[in-house]
Amino acid sequence: MESRLKVLGHPLHPMLVMFPVALLTISVIFDVVDAAGGPNYLAEAAYWNIAAGLIGGLLAAAAGSVDLFALPSGTRAKRVGLTHAAANLAVILLFAAVWVVRLNAHSRAAGGALIAIEVVALAILGISAWLGGELVDRLGVGVDPEADLNAPSSLRSRSATQRIGDTR
Repeated sequence: MESRLKVLGHPLHPMLVMFPVALLTISVIFDVVDAAGGPNYLAEAAYWNIAAGLIGGLLAAAAGSVDLFALPSGTRAKRVGLTHAAANLAVILLFAAVWVVRLNAHSRAAGGALIAIEVVALAILGISAWLGGELVDRLGVGVDPEADLNAPSSLRSRSATQRIGDTR
């Protein structure tokens, strides 16, 4: 299934996801370094990285939604896509909560509890990124007009083509 949203022939969603992933990841790194005694400006930088990551995440979600809604119901691709979207929604909500708490705080620094929430959100983001890779690389969503939207998981030991003709 080819992407419904393209720029110069390339799917838009994969182009947009790198920004929120990078911004949110670096915000956690900055907060951890700040909490460990790093320079004071890192907390402020982390705060603004979260803000930019949230904006980028919403743009990526909008682009991804176009392709998600185009997936046929009952396919593995639709199930993986919905899980991917739900995980990304959780990430956005968790980072948004952290950002709101820091919005009017005396200091933009994140304490231990906020950093813990960020780390959980980052772990969910890692799982979601893997699911996105599964959609593109294994299921061909967005890039292959003849994609197998029911291809088995890439975690299986053998591919579907290896099992064809296997009589064991």
